[in-house]
Amino acid sequence: MQAMPSNASHDDASIFQVSNSMALFSWLICDHPGAWKKIAELETSIVADTIESVTIDRPVYVSGLARSGSTILLELLAQVQGVVSHCYKDFPPIYTPYAWHSLLRHMAPGDAKPAERAHKDGILVTQDSPEAMEEPLWMSFFPDAHNPDVSNVITPGCDDAGFAEFYDSTIRKLLAVRDGTRYLAKGNYQLTRLEYLLDLYSDAKFVLPVREPAAHIASLVKQHNLFARGQRVNERPRKHLRRMGHFEFGLDRIPINTGDTNRTAEISSLWNSDQELLGWARYWNQVYEYVAERLEANPALAEASHIVVFEDLCALPAGQLRRLFAHCGLDVKPEFVAAAAARIKEPTYYQSDFNDTELEMIATETAATMARIKNLVAS
Repeated sequence: MQAMPSNASHDDASIFQVSNSMALFSWLICDHPGAWKKIAELETSIVADTIESVTIDRPVYVSGLARSGSTILLELLAQVQGVVSHCYKDFPPIYTPYAWHSLLRHMAPGDAKPAERAHKDGILVTQDSPEAMEEPLWMSFFPDAHNPDVSNVITPGCDDAGFAEFYDSTIRKLLAVRDGTRYLAKGNYQLTRLEYLLDLYSDAKFVLPVREPAAHIASLVKQHNLFARGQRVNERPRKHLRRMGHFEFGLDRIPINTGDTNRTAEISSLWNSDQELLGWARYWNQVYEYVAERLEANPALAEASHIVVFEDLCALPAGQLRRLFAHCGLDVKPEFVAAAAARIKEPTYYQSDFNDTELEMIATETAATMARIKNLVAS
């Protein structure tokens, strides 16, 4: 048994629970993507007649830097009738939704009691809760998707090794087995793939959550420290998160390279030194500066995108949600909006302890970009 470090706690060790069967299952699938792509293609050929009539209509993508409020937006959108998203129970066999759906019907249901997710942020989930599960598919076709030494931007017309056709079939299969009419996906890393996705689906809708930098960075720091403690105690969940394609925080934290490799390397260098907070501030700025640049440069992308500022959502949830659902083309009743708005609240499970000097540094690094974001919201 692995010894627990002297500065770790049993709470740290229990941050993630990965069973023996899950560890084996995720290794079998995620560590052998070539074989599973072939199995997925076989499944597609078998159900070709069934999914031929399935239409991918205005797919919705929720994408923002981790801790931006993307999960609550995903959950609220997923509650709309006809909207289909990947759930916790879909991992790891995300390559073959038809086969997995058939197996689930013959398996005993798991514990449906909601439990707080590993982030310890008050969000309760079950195996049926929507979650970001696409990333292993992207990684299997784009091996440099998380390589900080090269640009992680995926552009229209790139050599995608057949991903577009594979991805399209996967979405159609998921819509078919769930009897859905609209596809919904959350993915932090889609921020550098927005234009590629818009090229695939010209009617796509993008929901881009943004948070005021100081509060956002405080949450990122909290989550990074939480994950790092847990991973030092337990190696298995660390491997599990790698297979899921989650590199936002923890010991395997990797910054998204938005096209400037030198800036990305500097962020990693700051994180690895005694300038952790400055690294986060520059990372926030790099990511959202890139988003602002693309929205300003591409009118079609700007038209397809809806920015949700987390603080505005908390202050006026009903109005913000009405605009969100309208942008996505989702027809919801007033009582649905009211119920959704009642779930929105400012986080109370932690407090930022930044001093005045640190707050001034964060503002210096991020204020210009946040102003651009707010200008895009107002336009």
